[in-house]
Amino acid sequence: MITTIQNLPDDPGVYQYFDQNDRLLYVGKAKNLKNRVKSYWRFTPELHPNPKQGLRILRMLEQAVKIEYIIVESEDDALILENSLIKQLNPKYNILLRDDKTYPYIYIDESQDYPRFELTRKVVKGKNISYYGPFPNGGKVLLDTLYELFPLVQKKSCLREGKACLFHQIEKCLAPCEGKISPSEYQKIVNDVKKSISKRSILIEQLNGKMVEFAMNERYEEAATMRDNIKTIEALSISSNIDLANNENLDIFAIINTESRGVIVKLFMRAGRVISSSFSTFRASDMYDENEAYKQALLEFYHVDSPQISKTILVAHAFEDQEEVATLLSKRLERKIEILHPLRGAKSNLITLALKNAEEVLKKDMQKEKIEPNIAELFELSKVPYHIESFDNSHMMGVATVGAMVVWSEGQWSKSNYRRYALEAKDEYGQMKEMLSRRIESFSKNSPPDLWILDGGETLRRLAVSLLVTAKVHLDVIAIAKEKLDAKAHRAKGAAKDIIYTEQSVFELKTTDKRLQWVQRQRDEAHRFAITYHQNKKRKDDTQNSLLQKKGIGPATIKKLLNYFGTFKAIETASHKELSVASSEKIANILKTDNVKY
Repeated sequence: MITTIQNLPDDPGVYQYFDQNDRLLYVGKAKNLKNRVKSYWRFTPELHPNPKQGLRILRMLEQAVKIEYIIVESEDDALILENSLIKQLNPKYNILLRDDKTYPYIYIDESQDYPRFELTRKVVKGKNISYYGPFPNGGKVLLDTLYELFPLVQKKSCLREGKACLFHQIEKCLAPCEGKISPSEYQKIVNDVKKSISKRSILIEQLNGKMVEFAMNERYEEAATMRDNIKTIEALSISSNIDLANNENLDIFAIINTESRGVIVKLFMRAGRVISSSFSTFRASDMYDENEAYKQALLEFYHVDSPQISKTILVAHAFEDQEEVATLLSKRLERKIEILHPLRGAKSNLITLALKNAEEVLKKDMQKEKIEPNIAELFELSKVPYHIESFDNSHMMGVATVGAMVVWSEGQWSKSNYRRYALEAKDEYGQMKEMLSRRIESFSKNSPPDLWILDGGETLRRLAVSLLVTAKVHLDVIAIAKEKLDAKAHRAKGAAKDIIYTEQSVFELKTTDKRLQWVQRQRDEAHRFAITYHQNKKRKDDTQNSLLQKKGIGPATIKKLLNYFGTFKAIETASHKELSVASSEKIANILKTDNVKY
């Protein structure tokens, strides 16, 4: 390693430290690779870590045996690549924040005579577009409420019909399609809606009135819906008495860390009002780095195609790469972006508000009983697994072979992140390899979790580890398998027990052990999701199979075609020549001339 360090170039780039097992320990960026990497070390009397480094870096350097680097064109490129590699490879000594969602905005295109309010997560092309938001939570409820309370054009198709519909009859639309309201009169309604988006007490007052009306008429379900919508809209933003005395737009970021948990709080101020807020927690430890945390949070939040309005970002802590991140965001968003750490005045009060709410979030989070730390301790995991992916596959005698991944995040199922896989492999080993390989390929878009749980034994666990080592991703893996207690036992019948396989050991826990029950719960959810997908796919395959048989193609030929092409869709799109090679000229003629759809 010393030879590599002494021969590093003076170019900007990204460097990576690896341990003796070729596992990635740390990713960093540098405007000058030689100077930056050398600063980690002392070279006399022999190579050893620079004692001025922090505890986290010293611990990392003690394990490092190899360094690799990538040269880039500029500091900006180094910053982008560093962030991308951390997100994709999840190095052991880098912090990984998972709050990288794109928040929706409500927008309106006022170049139209009768514009509608819509949700978007991207910039919408147009000369007269207005955005409201972002809305991390409750944006859809807020939009639905606008259409419930104001007589707007309810559907995109309404104006095309040219005829008043049911919405006009129930007084939810004033029928601009029949010219019953002029564009100027409609604009007055739009202006009222705009005002209510920012001053949501108007909406809440009207919703309360509707809730009472529904309850008085014994329409209790509708009243309950109104009650829930009121709570959602009230929770959109943190109440604040701070008045900037102007119409300034600001985004406020506050990140704090404790021994066990960290939290990111974001406040969004538009036209001098805090209109929405969000928070997310993350695993914390002595590996926390404030500079890394703010870099990741800002670079992940502000995308090229984000309908970002604010040109000023306030941060609760000044950080090392603050100017560099501001420069990069300015180029990315094609506007001047400032990142400020205010120390006094109204803007400083906004920082205080964000930090106070961050502390409150952590206080509530600490009160929740968590089993994940106990899991990490028992199985000797490298980190507490707050974000877990569990895998299982399902098939029936090789038919409709599918795989499933379920996600447990921050104490609940994250169903929007569930994934289903149609698999080609014929055996369980090959199916798991195919599924895990595809998941690894997607790490660049969706970061690795803290833990993988596989439905299977030690062989599948080692397979997963080998795939991760090849991809240079640091990730814990455990497997859970049912083991027979007698000859008749299998998944559904007979006596069996669950065995958990980890890198360090094999565990046979009592059935009453909550840690075993937690792992079983992850496995069972993955199995349920896989079975559901398998049943749906088999039902569809059976229908397609039946259609082919009606055309005079027998089961043996169908099986032969599936073995060759893999799926019914591939058979449908295959050329006449390909079908002839896979079966015969006669079969190809039937499939092409009869135009079979399956």
